[in-house]
Amino acid sequence: MRLGVLDVGSNTVHLLVVDAFRGGHPTPTHSSKSVLRLAESITRSGSLSKDGEQSLIDAVARAKKDARSERCDDLLGFATSAVRDASNSAAVLARVKRETGVELAVLTGPDEARLTFLAVRRWYGWSAGRLLALDIGGGSLEMAIGVDEEPELAISVPLGAGRMGREFLRGDPPDRKALAQLRKHAEETLTKPAEKIKAVGEVDRIVATSKTFRSLARLTGAAPSTAGPRASRHLTLEGLGQLIGFISRIPSADLAELDGVSPTRSEQLLAGAVVAEVAMKMLGIGAVQICPWALREGVILRRLDWLEGDQQ
Repeated sequence: MRLGVLDVGSNTVHLLVVDAFRGGHPTPTHSSKSVLRLAESITRSGSLSKDGEQSLIDAVARAKKDARSERCDDLLGFATSAVRDASNSAAVLARVKRETGVELAVLTGPDEARLTFLAVRRWYGWSAGRLLALDIGGGSLEMAIGVDEEPELAISVPLGAGRMGREFLRGDPPDRKALAQLRKHAEETLTKPAEKIKAVGEVDRIVATSKTFRSLARLTGAAPSTAGPRASRHLTLEGLGQLIGFISRIPSADLAELDGVSPTRSEQLLAGAVVAEVAMKMLGIGAVQICPWALREGVILRRLDWLEGDQQ
């Protein structure tokens, strides 16, 4: 079965096409992105602007056409924090469906955490024991912990790299006061969630997913993407601290020239690094392992599970 997964995030609209079947390894066959930065199109009143709406509709229409040319059997569309947080979310989604024929499901923060956790569990298997999975997106930070495919606890907090960059890190590069304010905010936001996670029990493996963590790991010496998804990659707290000291003095344009940093993410990298460091410190984590599977793969796996259930 050829599935198209359309991920409408805070930064991009990403179409991933995979050949997949129940019990098999989803094989990517095509990937395309539109950089929209939807979170930056949220007005002061909290609604997605008309320009943002139109950009989203155009991007979804292109993705649908792309999916058709790739001969997808099904197109699964979902939206995360940028659309979820917009006060006119329902109207935007209705317009997208009306004008493109694509229905976007809005995932809650805990939904994101659970689906990402499912992908991590399937990647590492049961031998990984109790897993703790961390994922920093553009708008939110997801955390989930558990011994099964359904986590014992799934939490989402509004500490995404893009959101924190916009709210705190003014200036390029930002001054130390701005960094201190971001760090304090992250600590206050994570105090209760961290306590809840640590109360669940001892963790056997700690994993991080998605672009922010992959970029941070690459900048601290992890293998490049050309090494393939199965290359072992880690990010240590010590290395992260040293990296923050380095990139906090570099303009975003220069960051974009570093290996592993895309131009669309360079302005968010420092904020993501600070959130990652605070989260690791408050959870007592010295290092995380980087998992190549994340939310999109979790959506694919859940869809295949549903198909299997329908056929029984």
